[in-house]
Amino acid sequence: MAKPQHEIPVAPGDRLDIDVETQGASGDGIGRTAGYTLFLPGGLPGDRVRAEVVKTTPRFGVGRILEILTASPARIDAPCPVFAGCGGCKLQEQRYEDQLAFKTRVVADSLRHIGKIEAFPEIDTWAAPRPYGYRNKASFAVTLAEPGKLGVGFYQEGSHDVADSATCDILQSPINETKEWLRSLLEKHRVPIYNEARHKGFLRGLIVRHSEASGETLVGFVTTRGRLPKPFMQDMLNEESRRRFGLTGIVQNLNERDTNVILGPKTRVLWGENRLTETVGGLKLNLSLGSFFQVNTEQAARLYELAREWTAPYGGQVVDAYSGVGGIALAIARAGLQVTGIEEYAPAVADAEENARLNGIETARFIAGTVEERLPELLAGGPVETLIVDPPRKGCSPAVLEAARKMAPRQIIYISCNPATLARDLALLPGYRIARMMVVDMFPQTQHVETAVRLLPAD
Repeated sequence: MAKPQHEIPVAPGDRLDIDVETQGASGDGIGRTAGYTLFLPGGLPGDRVRAEVVKTTPRFGVGRILEILTASPARIDAPCPVFAGCGGCKLQEQRYEDQLAFKTRVVADSLRHIGKIEAFPEIDTWAAPRPYGYRNKASFAVTLAEPGKLGVGFYQEGSHDVADSATCDILQSPINETKEWLRSLLEKHRVPIYNEARHKGFLRGLIVRHSEASGETLVGFVTTRGRLPKPFMQDMLNEESRRRFGLTGIVQNLNERDTNVILGPKTRVLWGENRLTETVGGLKLNLSLGSFFQVNTEQAARLYELAREWTAPYGGQVVDAYSGVGGIALAIARAGLQVTGIEEYAPAVADAEENARLNGIETARFIAGTVEERLPELLAGGPVETLIVDPPRKGCSPAVLEAARKMAPRQIIYISCNPATLARDLALLPGYRIARMMVVDMFPQTQHVETAVRLLPAD
């Protein structure tokens, strides 16, 4: 028997006045009309808005805010001139304390509704010391806005149109300055720009990485096959510019694929080295262009210290899955524990091994391969006291969770950048309970949530 069809009370093009009641995990406001859910991008709880319906489905609709009739007490003016069109930040119009409360609610709601987990401790929150000017890396899209003029910035939400701006408020200032200097040189030397629609052209994007501690800047050009013009390189590499921008390396990444993935498989050094040196909580870390490292250095230091604090009482063997350049593993190993890191990206493994040598740490080793392959191999190596997992947004695969259950460590530390997959995975570790949970705000002004969870055996 077919399910009854419920009447949708609105249609595309309808205009209505509606109260924004809450926020979804996307950061979008949510209102209801005649019991029907309407997502309202840009809306904040407490707003009353006039909106136009742009899309409907049997379960929910999407509206475009035309006018804010009554502003939420949490609403402030966004400092960014392209905030309304850029997809990078969604929460600049929300007071920072309310951003933190929103992120905590997202984690709690995910645990209850996705993981079906009702019993968990209070979620602690670590606010970022700097809600702006914190981000240590940026990947910029580049487009030809008009003859001789480039658009350089981030893609507008839901499109591949570039929101061009001279500055981005969440980036460290030297990254903005470096990007604008590169823009001027690219325009001056008429470097050919890639046309995404035609799949023709040369320069696809810019990546700028910076360390405030060392003052070093690493620049990457993402291109199709070919070389940057010699006059451009000569202009870029004059001694005054190298000193001014702290250049430690210039690299070219080749990406000839018709894809949204930023980096291609091959990177070559054009000048200097394919790395810069960052300092995090007393650790010196070499970071290459594509290696994963937290974008907020100050919060990364606090996260490393939290992992060290949680592992300290247990001692014994520690396994750090998805170990990246080895930051968490080395922070723990520096305290005297034996740590094995697993990382699929080979250049990151090389960075981690060099970072261990750089810091004089001999109790950490790093192995290359997927966590699915390598974690089961470690089961025969003796008992593991602590298993740390810090997976990408898709979370842990069933094979990883199965290996974790078989490993049966005394504790599991799960670091997540996606509350939905975190909740899903925690529900698949029934032998453990949540002992502590911390939202470490790694991404102020955005809807992204970083959570650290300590799991102990269930009573």
